Amino acid sequence: MSETKGWTGGQRSVGDIAPALARYTDTVLFDEVWERPELSKRDRSLATVSALVALGATEQLTFHLAFARDHGVTETELVETITHLAFYTGWPRAMAAINVAKTVFAQDEE
Repeated sequence: MSETKGWTGGQRSVGDIAPALARYTDTVLFDEVWERPELSKRDRSLATVSALVALGATEQLTFHLAFARDHGVTETELVETITHLAFYTGWPRAMAAINVAKTVFAQDEE
């Protein structure tokens, strides 16, 4: 039984193998945390992209770069964020992140 208010990405991506993780992703992370009014979704997106770059979490970065653009962050701002982070998170992580961004941005142009 799903208790998801609105978000179903967790259920779609891992619900078949990890239903509890899917439920927490959907109901806690996206339906609750992302909806808190103390930060705009745009700011949450920039914070999330920054954290994922710092962690080298490129698989998750694919989704969150597109999600950030849905929240009003421009491609130019995302590239600048990654460039800025190169000096704080390490050059290899920034280079990996910019390659993910290049792929995500190209997919949307098609």
